[in-house]
Amino acid sequence: MHSAPPAAPTRPPGSRAALVAALLCVPSAVLLLLVVLEWRPLIGLDEDIARTTHRWAVADPDATQAGRILTDWVWDPWTMRALCAVVAGWLAVRGAWWLALWLAGTCAVGSVVQQSLKAAVDRPRPVWPDPVDSAHYAAFPSGHAMTAAVVCGLLLWLLRRYAVRPALWRTALVLAVVSVAGVGLTRIWLGVHWPSDVLGGWLLGALTVALAIAAYAYGPDRRGTADPASMTPR
Repeated sequence: MHSAPPAAPTRPPGSRAALVAALLCVPSAVLLLLVVLEWRPLIGLDEDIARTTHRWAVADPDATQAGRILTDWVWDPWTMRALCAVVAGWLAVRGAWWLALWLAGTCAVGSVVQQSLKAAVDRPRPVWPDPVDSAHYAAFPSGHAMTAAVVCGLLLWLLRRYAVRPALWRTALVLAVVSVAGVGLTRIWLGVHWPSDVLGGWLLGALTVALAIAAYAYGPDRRGTADPASMTPR
């Protein structure tokens, strides 16, 4: 009689997201430290890139106006939060209360972390004699970049969780990448952020998403029960 082969060990829930979060902690912490210490090579690179892009922005008013529209309306943090609120409301209506609270709560935590770091680091924004745009609050991290990374990352995870059709997944992925990359580039183009502010926003946004996904694995849905909000095609 042959004995049955031993069962393959299963990973703890959320282990992959926790690993990604651990990996993201390193560059996020290093960049934060370099900004706080005003490390000259980083500051010099920021200034060189910012001067170049500002010169381009002044010379190309049409592209600059397009950047203002995109950053102030399409990719604005409040637009992103409104999108998150709509999805959370839809989940709640379908009975997925825990998932809706998790989504809204993660966005709220991301906003608190973002504003707390701005206040703590208190990094000045670029100052120009001929500005093409203006912004409030401290520079690091970029709120636009971090909010876009958080919202797009969470929504992509939800689509993946419910195994939507490949065409919808690919479309959402392209829109998310364009939005996250685009909003960061517009902030640099408009001269309201240093490049490292945007990089910090992207890293911290991705870290927030990874931590949220890892934490979700230990919530009420941790056993993988069917979710009333399931969008799996029939």
